[in-house]
Amino acid sequence: MFKGSIVAIVTPFNNGAVDEKTLRELVDFQIENGTDAIVACGTTGESSTLDNEEHLNVIKIVFEQANGRVPVIAGTGSNSTAEAIHLTREAKEIGVAGVLLVTPYYNKPTQEGLYRHYTAIADAVEIPQILYNVPGRTGVNLLPETVARLAGHKNIVAIKEATGSLQQASEVMALCGNQIDVFSGDDFITFPMMACGAKGVISVTANIMPKAIGDLTDAFYAGDLEKARQLHLDTLKISNAMFIESNPVPVKTALALMGKCSDEVRLPLAPMSEANKNKLAAIMKEYKLI
Repeated sequence: MFKGSIVAIVTPFNNGAVDEKTLRELVDFQIENGTDAIVACGTTGESSTLDNEEHLNVIKIVFEQANGRVPVIAGTGSNSTAEAIHLTREAKEIGVAGVLLVTPYYNKPTQEGLYRHYTAIADAVEIPQILYNVPGRTGVNLLPETVARLAGHKNIVAIKEATGSLQQASEVMALCGNQIDVFSGDDFITFPMMACGAKGVISVTANIMPKAIGDLTDAFYAGDLEKARQLHLDTLKISNAMFIESNPVPVKTALALMGKCSDEVRLPLAPMSEANKNKLAAIMKEYKLI
């Protein structure tokens, strides 16, 4: 259903408000450079500090600007099952191609709780749903056995695996077979995950290097494994630099250095330290991004 390079797009701000004009420009930048699909209001889009109205408005803006050129996937996850269902229903009304559902954070549900959470959303809203496992942020790990239980639901089509573990991703693929698609949630292991069977990446790095990440996944699908491997190695340093501070601080700082948007983030995130900004700028110069 979805494949290739999918950008988890940033949400640009201007004096505390969503910068609609810049967001539309960023959508065009992505599509013009070969991105296969766009996630609005993911972690990189600072969904956790958008209020309900802003959240849905960002999804609408991205959907309108994409204008059918690429699929738009809406981040509609929450640590409240009822709220996740509400956001998912609203996103479906907007017309998005699918939704991305992060595991409930802070609550620390059991595996049974996670299973019931995702089943409730899948039962409530008929739209393609992508599970999103990122235990480094949420405090809970959606285990492969639980993914396998969920994979049989007709509305659950994929998982974004962001544990950074090839072993866990491989176990998901081994248990689920072709029942569910797997996407890398970490740019630095996209190529090895695709070699194991992943369909692509939901990428942070694609915000600043959409063509390179798109070329990597395209080369893999074209059977040019040497080119895909080389692009993986070539982009490793910049992908690692996207996490020298909490995402999306580095990627927003990088976009600001490129003149694409402001580096403004919402509290409790803070602007990047000068020392790290200098490190990031030096790496970006190596890549001729600035």
